[in-house]
Amino acid sequence: MAKKLTPSNINKFLLFKLPSAYFSGVRLKAISVQEATVTVKHRWINQNPFKSLYWATQGMASELATGVLVIQGIENSGKKISMLVQSQNGHFTKKATGRINFICKDGDKVKTAIDAAIATGEGQSLTLHAEGFNEAGESVSKFSYEWALKLRKKKV
Repeated sequence: MAKKLTPSNINKFLLFKLPSAYFSGVRLKAISVQEATVTVKHRWINQNPFKSLYWATQGMASELATGVLVIQGIENSGKKISMLVQSQNGHFTKKATGRINFICKDGDKVKTAIDAAIATGEGQSLTLHAEGFNEAGESVSKFSYEWALKLRKKKV
């Protein structure tokens, strides 16, 4: 059985495999089968010239919020499935300052796509959404990621 996906394990992974996200302050705060929350605090190292959270840092946090649900779904399936971002879209609604929480609640979509990939052997595409909220609970940005999933074929 694979190592359990916990915030601690994912945050260690960020340090060694995605150091730009780690040093920007991106951290997985919580994960369940249905939902993931990633947090990042506006600081000097991740700010833009307008003294708010740089869009790329928001992108890293929102991508992790969606991607960690896909990783978890793949782990839970017990199958070898590849994952890749095919497209991304972001919309910014308010200046991002303070602590921002990015929440993705699309766990059901992940399970459906993984089950379809396993059942059909064909690649699947799904769009997951993550929204960033400031400490007052106001939406600061919304991101969509189109993920491609494909069952890896066994080598003969």
